[in-house]
Amino acid sequence: MTLLHTSRARRRRLGVAAAAAGLFATLLTAAPAAAIPDPGDGPVQQKEVTSGQAAEARTAIKSGEIPGVDEIVRSDNVEHLANIPKDALKGTNSDLAFQGKYAYAGNYDGFRIFDISNPKSPKTVSQVLCPGSQNDISVSGNLLFLSTDSSRSDDSCNSTSQSATVKGSWEGMKVFDISDKRNPKYVAAVETPCGSHTHTLVPERRNVYVYVSSYSPNAAFPDCQPPHDGISIIKVPRKAPEQAKMIGFPVLFPGDGPDGGGNPGGPTNPGVSKTTGCHDITVLPSKDLAAGACMGDGILFSIKDPERPKVIDQVQDNVNFAFWHSATFNQDTNKIVFTDELGGGGAATCNAEIGPNRGANGIYDLVGKGDKRKLIFRSYFKIPRHQADTENCVAHNGSIIPVKGRDIMVQSWYQGGVSFWDFTDSSKPKEIGYFERGPISVTDFIGGGTWSAYYYNGYVYSNDMVKGLDVLKINDRRTDPAKRVRLDELNVQTQPDYFDRDDDEDDDD
Repeated sequence: MTLLHTSRARRRRLGVAAAAAGLFATLLTAAPAAAIPDPGDGPVQQKEVTSGQAAEARTAIKSGEIPGVDEIVRSDNVEHLANIPKDALKGTNSDLAFQGKYAYAGNYDGFRIFDISNPKSPKTVSQVLCPGSQNDISVSGNLLFLSTDSSRSDDSCNSTSQSATVKGSWEGMKVFDISDKRNPKYVAAVETPCGSHTHTLVPERRNVYVYVSSYSPNAAFPDCQPPHDGISIIKVPRKAPEQAKMIGFPVLFPGDGPDGGGNPGGPTNPGVSKTTGCHDITVLPSKDLAAGACMGDGILFSIKDPERPKVIDQVQDNVNFAFWHSATFNQDTNKIVFTDELGGGGAATCNAEIGPNRGANGIYDLVGKGDKRKLIFRSYFKIPRHQADTENCVAHNGSIIPVKGRDIMVQSWYQGGVSFWDFTDSSKPKEIGYFERGPISVTDFIGGGTWSAYYYNGYVYSNDMVKGLDVLKINDRRTDPAKRVRLDELNVQTQPDYFDRDDDEDDDD
């Protein structure tokens, strides 16, 4: 692991006492090594663009249909307060987490900690070099968690890419002590089957449970064997994180066949991902519920016993959903928004050809009580602004904006930008604000755009894969009440009860 301070900060060598083998830290001056992603939310590679597509993009810019290259446009109710470009970590920016006055930003080369006490001028506190895509990130107390979903030579922060066909290769979860924000310490590593594409925390007083989502098993991978129809669960003692270990692999898609009981994908369901694990899970600890976006399936499950999650309902959409990517509960726990990452974040899907119902959000009402709850589809939502065919654009990570009596989200759409939208009426969602940049290029397909856009204590923080951290503010009577809601910590996939509600009458029926 390498700690990379800003130029104004004194460089200090880190000493790490780590119980897990292979954990060490050194101060390096070499440039960060590139991380090699597995399929999914990988950095989008440059693709060839036809002369006709390039001409169409130029025409759209000239007519004002889309903004110019790198031009920023926004609705009148959205302010752009700050942009902090990449610094020492040159890889793809990924997810975000928050704690007090700090924001934690994942990057395929490691992670960066910002002081956001002044949202108009975030300051870098530290940068840690620890390659291993996609470095999905979360925090709880003095612990920081980092996902590695690319096959590495070992579990250290100096590892190199190594084929998953090699038994000694490593993928999984890394744990850091962030008691000193300027000097994070790498304290534990836990290998998990098929690595950790994303992870979700279920925090308790003494322990933190980590639900690890991963997928794409292969008979040639010794540590990632099919059918891989569940999730890994890690238990991390807060007072002894070096004792972190995997405690189980609950099967979420039981079945008699070799592929388990999830969506079979093609050719049975053409264009739909075969379910071989989950992409992302959102938990609602106050309700003992979780929602899983699992490739070809959306699921609802109970986490009353966090070590033994129980599936309550399972749904599929074999017409318009290609890849169930993420899930978000509304505050009243009577709706779930699932996203479809059509094209894996590497395609231009925000156009007339794809249409409004694919690469979109699916809004489901949650009806019934207790373990008899059911997911009922209501509608789709997709940004109403077409993008150029040189721009990767599809539904991606977002969060609830906490307003009593309304269901409002802010959400990333890669090069489609950041969208604010209202789904109070499940059947008639509508956009109420936006922020976006024009295409990175009109002659080449170059991947970029915002990976995550989350609302935290009055502001929206967007981690752009290429451009860096953006800070936005929405000024709208529909969202203004949210400014009064303050959190001490936010991992969006560990969804809080924003209003400390006591009316849990339907939880245990």
